[in-house]
Amino acid sequence: MPTIHVEMFEGRTLDQRRKLVKEITEGTCRALGCPADAVQIILTDIKKENWAEAGKLFSDT
Repeated sequence: MPTIHVEMFEGRTLDQRRKLVKEITEGTCRALGCPADAVQIILTDIKKENWAEAGKLFSDT
């Protein structure tokens, strides 16, 4: 059973999350040939002040 972890900045709407998990599930099923009920997705919201790239917090950009 594939488990997919998605980390992203907070602020996505419930409808955006629904669309995302639907698309990820469908793509995973196509690629792996597994049923949709075998796919688990964990969404984690991250505040911009807790994520950095190239030595700079995203909240500072």
